[in-house]
Amino acid sequence: MEDINIQQAQKMVDDWIHRYGVRYFSELTNMACLTEEVGELARIMARTYGDQSFKTGEKRDLSEEIADILWVLICIANQTNTDITAAFLKSMEKKTQRDALRHINNTKLNNDNGELKHNRE
Repeated sequence: MEDINIQQAQKMVDDWIHRYGVRYFSELTNMACLTEEVGELARIMARTYGDQSFKTGEKRDLSEEIADILWVLICIANQTNTDITAAFLKSMEKKTQRDALRHINNTKLNNDNGELKHNRE
């Protein structure tokens, strides 16, 4: 499987839409689709990591739902002329400036020894 960057993904989606999809759904429809896809991810998360169990025949593919969310998000970005790469880099800079010490100084994220807790130990 080849690696692609975000700009390439945006172009791939746009090319697919114009070749197979006729046109983009309206922005509002895509927002509703995004909400639906996030709900499907939430269902899998609740059953995989929460207290609920899967129903017989229920989808369990977390990666498929994440990819579906990314697809619709790219559609929304394309139709609103949003460069996701530029927006992401701007967001990273904002978060870094705003939160440089915020989480490090958050006692809720530290263990009893004052060391940072790691969620993926």
